[in-house]
Amino acid sequence: MKLVEIMTEGGAARAELDGDNAARFLLVLTHGAGGTPGSPDLLAACDAGRQLGGLVARVTQPYRVRGARAPGSAVRQDAAWVEIVTALAKLAPGAPLVQGGRSNGARVACRTATAVGARAVIALAFPLCPPRRSAEGVSRATELHAARAGGAKVLVVNGDRDPFGIPGARDADRVVVIPGETHALKGHRAAVAAAVAEWLPTVL
Repeated sequence: MKLVEIMTEGGAARAELDGDNAARFLLVLTHGAGGTPGSPDLLAACDAGRQLGGLVARVTQPYRVRGARAPGSAVRQDAAWVEIVTALAKLAPGAPLVQGGRSNGARVACRTATAVGARAVIALAFPLCPPRRSAEGVSRATELHAARAGGAKVLVVNGDRDPFGIPGARDADRVVVIPGETHALKGHRAAVAAAVAEWLPTVL
């Protein structure tokens, strides 16, 4: 495990790196809005990435490094993320980039996929619709669609009891729904790892 600090216009970010710089691919993952990169679903995805020969980076975004729980402006968050991924990509020159995250982190990964040239996106617990607003027709599926329109393949892994809803088959290249799971995706780490491990080789 290697810890690196990356300076962005939004402040310092931190990345925990596992793997070899001559890796088969680079996998960059990040946390949800108030979370950390140590959540069970992110760790599961990292396990799968390492086993497939990837250089894996778990990123703590600048707003969390400075102690804030809310990410603030999506524009600033996305700009910082592009800086982070651009810096990390230099550690594995020429390696295909796969990025992703859980919840809000999945949204960031989808929104920036085209800007960073990601080959694929892993969206864990993608928050399709804010709870209690589904009747208003509010949906964030356009973020998934934007990543795909830019050429990235998208994997979604959600629980079947997620109050934020579940993206449909037309929203991603693959949607895996884990029975009995909520938005936390914390009780079925092996199932998350298996979904990622089965899908990654098809996009590399």
